[in-house]
Amino acid sequence: MLKNTLILEDENRGSVEFQVFLFTNKIQRLTSHLELHKKDYLSQRGLRKILGKRQRLLAYLAKKNTVRYKELIGKLNIREIKTR
Repeated sequence: MLKNTLILEDENRGSVEFQVFLFTNKIQRLTSHLELHKKDYLSQRGLRKILGKRQRLLAYLAKKNTVRYKELIGKLNIREIKTR
């Protein structure tokens, strides 16, 4: 969690990295919520939407700047996106 606060302090709020960071925090919160409330289908839908948004942002970043992409997934401990 310490790594995530480091990103929060020195990052531009409009940057792709910051947006992915916020989506990752929301995903973690929703995942823990859904472990308790398994039948909360509206939250499941919201989680899938946020996952899709994060996936699209990561694909954009991987295409534009692979170095920043690799650093970001390393910091946030995210698996790499699947390429077709």
